[in-house]
Amino acid sequence: MISNFFRHIGSALKNLKRNGWMTLASISAVTVTLTLVGIFLGVILNVAKIADDIKDNVDVSVFIDIGTPEKEVKELGEKLKDIDGVKDVTFSSKQNEYKKLVDKLGDTWKLFGEDENPLYDVYVLTASNAEDIPDIQKAASDLPSVQKADYGGRNSDKLFKISKDVRLWGTIAAVFLLGVAVFLISNTIRITIISRKREIQIMRLVGAKNGFIKGPFFLEGAFIGLLGSVIPVLLVTFAYPRVYVIFTKSMIANASYDLIAPGNLMWQLNTLLIVVGVVIGSMGSVMSMRRFLKI
Repeated sequence: MISNFFRHIGSALKNLKRNGWMTLASISAVTVTLTLVGIFLGVILNVAKIADDIKDNVDVSVFIDIGTPEKEVKELGEKLKDIDGVKDVTFSSKQNEYKKLVDKLGDTWKLFGEDENPLYDVYVLTASNAEDIPDIQKAASDLPSVQKADYGGRNSDKLFKISKDVRLWGTIAAVFLLGVAVFLISNTIRITIISRKREIQIMRLVGAKNGFIKGPFFLEGAFIGLLGSVIPVLLVTFAYPRVYVIFTKSMIANASYDLIAPGNLMWQLNTLLIVVGVVIGSMGSVMSMRRFLKI
């Protein structure tokens, strides 16, 4: 059994070398297809992550009625903590809100003295689940001493829908692209097998069993898939960290949004590309041979 396996490996490697141009064509098809799969999946996964990051950074701002006594402000904070789905409650005074406004928009917005500040004291509510934000906003609005509770309204609702659609259609597109990859790679391997049908027929005529005939072709397909995945894996390994650094530098002002860390994405994507290449290559070879092995 073991000796046959190594014999099949040797035979497969010899056949790859002997059928050089067909082997090169098959490897090229696998390389191009897996490169497109890798790029597309990388983009889809990162777009989905950024959409989720944006969605998860939507908070509910609860504006407190002007003139509310400090005791009632504290009591309101405790009531807000008791709302279902609230993960964290942070208080921001109107002085702090004014300072943030000036820091963001510049000194030209220093229009009011300390006693003339028209802004509200605010409680910022962070939700455990972004889907609960509309319910939290409604519950906070009904509490006493609340001037209004806001989370962005329609714009945030659109954001939630976009995030959900990205995940759904991204998954569908990824499955479709993998299906296209299976079709293209398996058909390329099939053309290689068909071009060697005489070799298969001769092996049958001399009494070789189907399993013995399939072995080298199975391994050839696996090697073609493996070799075809080399360039896509190298592209992911060396190009993605550069893309990550460039994006991180451009988004340094907003640390809430980021791409998937290279260490988390590369090994998953590279493993997927190698597995897809090897599995489709080997299975494509075996399936393409069935017509020649029928009695």
